Amino acid sequence: QAELGKPQRNCYPLPGFDFAYGLCIPRTDGGVPEAICHWETVKPRTGLVQKMPRDFITMNRGALKAGYTTAREFNLYYKAKDIRRKDDDYSHFKRSPPSVPADMTYGISTRPCTPFFDLLQHRYKELWMEQQRALTAALRAEKKKKDKVHETHTTLLRKVPLPAKEESFWHLPRLEKV
Repeated sequence: QAELGKPQRNCYPLPGFDFAYGLCIPRTDGGVPEAICHWETVKPRTGLVQKMPRDFITMNRGALKAGYTTAREFNLYYKAKDIRRKDDDYSHFKRSPPSVPADMTYGISTRPCTPFFDLLQHRYKELWMEQQRALTAALRAEKKKKDKVHETHTTLLRKVPLPAKEESFWHLPRLEKV
């Protein structure tokens, strides 16, 4: 029955204070003395050597050199010549690593520290202002180039006046004797 005036409990009662949780494994639960006296070493398994995966690139090349073209012939060649990939220990990179300087570091280099003296003097603001001034000056110069009017024949005639006409002294022949 539930206790009077209290809600009914929906959990299990816990064991006493002398109860130890977990599994007791006698082989490894000897504590520090057993760990110091008896070293448990793992012996390598010689029978379960992992087979390397097949090298299909080399096998395909060999099958083509032998003159096989169909899938059935390729499968027969795979069964006859089972070529496996070489272990990474025998790779070209591990046998002859590239010659690099001893002080070379791989990866991305770290950013240089921000100079606080430039921050205190507002140097970055001044550099930005100079860039903006140079940009506006370049825009003004380009705008002036665009605003320049191209010369046409009419504007050239207005600028350079036509030469004055010389008065000709030609008269009618019947009026020459007058």
